[in-house]
Formats: sequence, structure tokens, C-alpha cells
Amino acid sequence: MAPLSRALARPPLDRWTLGKTLGHAIHPALTDLPIGFWTSAVTLDVIGGPDARRSAQQLLGIGTLSALPTALTGVAEWDQIPRPESRVATAHAALNGVAMVLFAGSYVARRRGRYAVGVGLGLAASVPATAAGVLGGHLTGVRHVGIRDPAYNADDVGPQVQRPTS
Repeated sequence: MAPLSRALARPPLDRWTLGKTLGHAIHPALTDLPIGFWTSAVTLDVIGGPDARRSAQQLLGIGTLSALPTALTGVAEWDQIPRPESRVATAHAALNGVAMVLFAGSYVARRRGRYAVGVGLGLAASVPATAAGVLGGHLTGVRHVGIRDPAYNADDVGPQVQRPTS
């Protein structure tokens, strides 16, 4: 993973993969796309009825496609993460990989007319996807992992976040 991470974090790709054009990491913002599409698909499976099948399938496909650039931006940040947090990031990435494979499998099953299998795979994929989201939130909210342009440090005039000492 490290060679890919380093390649994605080099100029000129780093302007996009690390969010340098925005001044902060792009990965957290991109995660809303696959999460939203996949959650919507599972919701349609649960409460949408037969008329929602095609829409759920389309949402799964779009979610899986949107997961690709999301994963690449996460990989680009890999070498930027301090060692203790990199273990959490590894678990986050692994769970997301499992979720993506299961959601893609759900899409394929539906395309082949195996709707019940597709629904089952989509529901199963929700478990690692949710766990990965919890770990991602932990990385950013608790461990304060994320790429931020140093130019923004001068703007820190508001209340400071109290970090735990343990």
C-alpha cells in the first residue's frame, strides 16, 4: 500500500488526492457519497417494495463507483498518518474494502436476477460499512487525524479543542 500511497501523494496528484486545492483533506467529504448511496439502497430494500428494486440497484452501482475515488484519497493520506493511528486506519480501510466488495456483489447479484441474494449482500455489507464509519469518525474526531494546510493555522482564533491526556 505504501508505494501507491506515496504515488498518490506526489505532485501534481496531491493537489486533488490530499485536497491541497481546498486546504484540507478531501477524503472525509467524499465518504458521504458511497455511504449515502448505499444507505439509500438498503433503505429502499427494506421499505421500498418491488417498485424500488431498480432504484436500489442503481444506487448500489453509483455508490460502488463513488467509493473508488474515496478509497484512493484515503490511500493517498496513508503515509501522512502517525503510527498509532495507522492501525486504526488499517482496520478502517479493511472494513471499507469488505463493505465495497459486498455492495458490489449485491449489485452483480441483482443484475443477474438474484434479487434476494442481492438484498442479503447489501444488508450484510451495512455491518462492516457502519463499523468502518465509526473508525473513520474516531480517526478524525478523537485522534484528530486529517490533512490540513498549515496556512489555516493562523486562523485558529476560536475556542481550542481540549485533547485527552491519556
